[in-house]
Amino acid sequence: MTTSSGQTYLAIPGPSVIPEEVLRSMHRSAPNIYEGELIEITKSLIPDLNYVARSSGNVAIYIANGHGIWEAALSNIATANDHILVVATGRFAHGWAEMARKLGIKVDVVDFGKSRALDIEVLAKKLKSEPKTKYKAILMTHVDTSTSVKNNILNVRKKLDEINCSALLAVDCIASLACDKFEMDEWGVDIMVAACQKGLMVPPGIGFVFFNERARERQKQIAHVSSYWDWGPRINPKFYYEYFCGTAPTHHIFGLRTALDMIKNEEIENTWKRHEILSRAIWAAIDKWSLDGDMSLNVKDPIERSHAVTSIRLGGKNGTKLRQWLQTKSGLTIGIGLGMSEPGDPNGDGFVRFGHMGHVNAQMVMALLGAVEAGLNAIEYKHGNGGLEAASKVLSSI
Repeated sequence: MTTSSGQTYLAIPGPSVIPEEVLRSMHRSAPNIYEGELIEITKSLIPDLNYVARSSGNVAIYIANGHGIWEAALSNIATANDHILVVATGRFAHGWAEMARKLGIKVDVVDFGKSRALDIEVLAKKLKSEPKTKYKAILMTHVDTSTSVKNNILNVRKKLDEINCSALLAVDCIASLACDKFEMDEWGVDIMVAACQKGLMVPPGIGFVFFNERARERQKQIAHVSSYWDWGPRINPKFYYEYFCGTAPTHHIFGLRTALDMIKNEEIENTWKRHEILSRAIWAAIDKWSLDGDMSLNVKDPIERSHAVTSIRLGGKNGTKLRQWLQTKSGLTIGIGLGMSEPGDPNGDGFVRFGHMGHVNAQMVMALLGAVEAGLNAIEYKHGNGGLEAASKVLSSI
């Protein structure tokens, strides 16, 4: 017997829940790709993407997932035998580093583990130990989707300026854009990469590289950038097809236009605040459940936690047991312990992740937590009481 029939809920950290408004805007016949509505809608995306990123710079749109966007950014700022530094707080920073190595770029990594943000003084010490002009760029995640660790980007910029480091600051906001507060211009970020399937609430398929004039000048020093990755024509197209180096992702454009309208109507500051409140409700429940048994939040310091995804340690194979029960018995799907292997748990079976990004509200979070508590009871996982009440108190205090 199962009670999973009915409306399912995908609470993984991307792809996120797609609003009905977005789906309806995409459910239409193929448009004219040479003139008319599609061209005007595409042009309208640029200022509104900048609104979400708090940027006044350039935006290049690619038909690509997050991994493709990593390569797009790298291809425009570094070439074979250039050096970059990657600041790692989870699996996805290491993934960006691996991408760079396959392009022939020399990569150094400063690894801060899987459960805490970067240590700014350790980073500074590493940079001071190298020639000032060694690194063309410093790469890091704002939020690493695997660990749910959030880094303080503004502190990094301040430290780079303090020690006169000329490297470009490149930040992966794939998990955090339109969820966690991010100020591209104010925080001095030179390059930012993002994708459409998380906080932007659109099916996977398009991604973005935001960049300022410092990054644009750097690209001019690179002898060869492939036609597809070259961001130049995409930000200053003579013909419409140059926005995408070919046929436009037509229906994604329609969906993104609707999603951006939704964010603008809510206002980005309110979007950030909503994600913060929903996160605090989830953390409050987990804190109560953690009072008895082995459960714990992966990131101890709330300041270093994402407002888009929460990684939780259950131990043993209990993460996988809980996920399987929730999916088959309740209609809820939560995230796997991606990149969270540790001694005795090579597959990360002892971890789960809750995605709470994009089109999510209070009743959805309470449903998520209620189903999880039922699952904990069903698999006979020892935990404390009062999780739902603690979450409801956070939400009722709005």
